[in-house]
Amino acid sequence: MVFEVFAIGAAFIFGLAAKPLGLPPLVGFLTAGFVINAAGPRVGMPDTTGPILEYIANLGVLILLFTVGLKLKIKQIGEPHVVGVSLLHFALSVALFTPLARAFFTDDWTVALLVGIALAFSSTVLAAKMLESKREMGTFHGRTAIGILIVQDIIALVVLAIFSGKVPGPWALLIFATPLLRPFLHKLLDWAGHDEVLVLAGMALALVIGGYGFEVIGLKGEIGALVMGLLLSNHPRASELSDALWSLKEVFLVGFFLSIGMSGLPDWDALVFAIVLGLMLPLKGILFFFLLVAFRLRARTAFLSALSLTVYSEFGLIVATGIPAAEPFVVPLAIAVSVSFLIAAPVNRLAHPLYERFENRLHRFERVTRHPDEQPADLGDADVMIFGMGRTGSATYEVLIHNGSRPIGLDADTYKAAAHVKAGRNVVFADAEDSNFWSSVDLSKIKSAVLAMDDLEAKLIATRTLRAKGFTGPIVTHALHEEHIDLMKEAGANQTYLTMQEAGRSLAHHAAGTTGVDPLSDK
Repeated sequence: MVFEVFAIGAAFIFGLAAKPLGLPPLVGFLTAGFVINAAGPRVGMPDTTGPILEYIANLGVLILLFTVGLKLKIKQIGEPHVVGVSLLHFALSVALFTPLARAFFTDDWTVALLVGIALAFSSTVLAAKMLESKREMGTFHGRTAIGILIVQDIIALVVLAIFSGKVPGPWALLIFATPLLRPFLHKLLDWAGHDEVLVLAGMALALVIGGYGFEVIGLKGEIGALVMGLLLSNHPRASELSDALWSLKEVFLVGFFLSIGMSGLPDWDALVFAIVLGLMLPLKGILFFFLLVAFRLRARTAFLSALSLTVYSEFGLIVATGIPAAEPFVVPLAIAVSVSFLIAAPVNRLAHPLYERFENRLHRFERVTRHPDEQPADLGDADVMIFGMGRTGSATYEVLIHNGSRPIGLDADTYKAAAHVKAGRNVVFADAEDSNFWSSVDLSKIKSAVLAMDDLEAKLIATRTLRAKGFTGPIVTHALHEEHIDLMKEAGANQTYLTMQEAGRSLAHHAAGTTGVDPLSDK
């Protein structure tokens, strides 16, 4: 127990130190793991990372995958560009990494093949964490990346079954019966209410039914947690459940990143192997980019999806650990995965600026055809544009309609946009951070713009781009934190409101309507 307390303390210190450097805290957590590993017995480190830490790490991964499933649609996984790119990239990556593994470590082609397979996967945990932190899980490129990762995880399970000799028994076929659980799970979520019971319901579904339940029938608990989330993704309260589990998942994932950093100290060969793989990491992303473009995605979508996938996978470690022949390579693989995390995390923070810098070069690779992620150039007769059609944007839309305006909603989530259209609202798929959208859209009839997204970077980009295109109308936005107000005004916003403060004022006005007293009056 003392060791786990020390590990959490180290994670806090290094996570805090990473923030002033502009790095995500997970880089600090990985560094803390390396430092603890290097210190070894001097800090009481046991032979393994410690049962409590391992348990916390496992809980974090299961809850993360459950929340990923909550934001997915089942049909998305079967889209041609998801399945096609997943299979082709896996085959080409294995062909690339297998000879490399044989040259460095072994004369056995079978073992080299297993190492090559482990390196072919991308990290579901890191990609989901980075996309979620940027509020891009629901965007087209975010859904594409997660869909590819899910297909990769399925491939990993097949590989484990083949090479470990642990082929799932007949009970594993019960996975095809899981859709029958959907009515019961939806009713369970209805009964859970909105308090701590909702959190417990989410944990029970992710850890008990999904995690432990799937292991009982011979399948990986990670897949079970993901499936449980998928079954609930169409429930009206799926987003609320995901938000309720947010902080819990963040705390548990600290254990995961610590355990990756503490997985082992490398010898010279393992260190060279990790450095070579770090240098080869861009090839993984380049291959993803060209495959996605070949499946008719636009250059921006292909670039952002590929960047999310340009990392080695912790699932590769699971594959190596579960196959006796590959166990000697667990530490070199762990170092390679850690190095890729240290590279990928800060680079993903700069994804949008990087695309803007290389846009002209990347755009040349697009196929001249209609793309599945096409965005509108004509906004019709709309006079107000609303970016972000969540609860805040939807409420704004209804008020503007009531006041006689002609709003158009824009959202980067294709499924959310389609749901609004089905409900009779004028909503289209568009991404405020996409320069291609801004270069083609006609703003001549737009009189004002409302930015209802939560992500600060997206709001800043939209505001600056509107002003750069000569838009002189009012730009109104909300802010979650007071320090964001000055940033928005500097970018060109006319009015910025604190979300919670405005909610309080609205409540006060409603109260005034029942008492006859003006809440803003001095009397």
